[in-house]
Amino acid sequence: MSELDREWAGQSNLRPVGIVGAGPAGLTLANLLRQGGIPCVVLERGTREYIETRPRAGVIEHRAVRMLDEHGLADRLLREADRHGACEFRVNGQAHEVDYAALYDGQTHYVYPQQEVVKDLLGAFLDSGGDVRFSVTDVELHDIETSSPYLTWTSASGERERLDCSFIAGADGFHGVTRRSIPAGAVQEFSHQHGIEWLSILAEAPPSTHKVIYALHPDGFAGHMLRSSTVSRYYLQVPVDDTVDNWPDERVWAELHKRLALRDSDWKLTEGRITEKRILDMRSYVVEPMNHGNLYLLGDAAHIITPVGAKGMNLALHDAEVLAAALMEYTRTGDDAGLRSYSEVCLRRVWRAQEFSQWMVFMIHRSPEPFLSRLGQARLEHLIASGSSAGYFAQNYVGP
Repeated sequence: MSELDREWAGQSNLRPVGIVGAGPAGLTLANLLRQGGIPCVVLERGTREYIETRPRAGVIEHRAVRMLDEHGLADRLLREADRHGACEFRVNGQAHEVDYAALYDGQTHYVYPQQEVVKDLLGAFLDSGGDVRFSVTDVELHDIETSSPYLTWTSASGERERLDCSFIAGADGFHGVTRRSIPAGAVQEFSHQHGIEWLSILAEAPPSTHKVIYALHPDGFAGHMLRSSTVSRYYLQVPVDDTVDNWPDERVWAELHKRLALRDSDWKLTEGRITEKRILDMRSYVVEPMNHGNLYLLGDAAHIITPVGAKGMNLALHDAEVLAAALMEYTRTGDDAGLRSYSEVCLRRVWRAQEFSQWMVFMIHRSPEPFLSRLGQARLEHLIASGSSAGYFAQNYVGP
């Protein structure tokens, strides 16, 4: 037994922090707290295999990688991730590269699938003696407005269990229980439907490009994202209320070939076995403040952002960093300034990311209104032609 846990051994149902959700936010917070000498328990509804293999985002900003590296959590990421400093916009069959690294102090993205981030964070936490309860159900939050909140849940073996703690961190996603446990009217919710949807496709196909492609086509947006040397992610703009059943594999590839095509070029799209197709409801959502009583929300539990610009996982990692620092300061000194400012600090970055995402959504999609479509194309043409517009894009795209 580690020295860290010795004083808690006699009180197995007591920890300073209970974390609900073992995604990037929850696991980053758990690792940082453990390194800071604050024991915690992580509750996760999925199995270990499920969370380590579930494909999601794959682009990490330089700032987030630097934070993980400072805490010894980025060794494999730095060895295996591809670094990207440019992306490509395709307009009317012509390619336009934007070298955002050159425009913003040499900063780059790291392409590294989210499930690999989870695998690394989970391994580090468990290897250090961390406590994760998998396959839990019926999680409930109690007394979150008091100094002694507690969690109850049903374990994988069917037993009802309880954890008493001082703080609860809600990192269980948009549909999780933590945000729903906040009393009605205690927080303000902001939401926006963008009026578009994406068909998201994952395929066992080597990337056909060395950089992310955003294609503006009369029939709608198409995107080609990199995940690994053998797997690629694609996106197609589809009508609102469309269904996966309308998109057999043959139609998917035909539409990708058409929308990503280049004039006067021998570039070709590589096909492969499609392993996932799902419709993404392109919405944005923010809750203010991101805490209530001694419950603190992180990641998708507090804010949803479109995949445009690849900000979701990066915002979640930032939330975890800010909350961990606040909890450690409070534990060491009793100063709760960081906890009181947690929401304000995180929301500054969240709203900036939301504004940039909206800026990009408008720019790269075809609107049912021809006037708005032409405005979006004008914005993209200005980005390609204007150094100042490209500089704005670079600073926000690569992350401040």
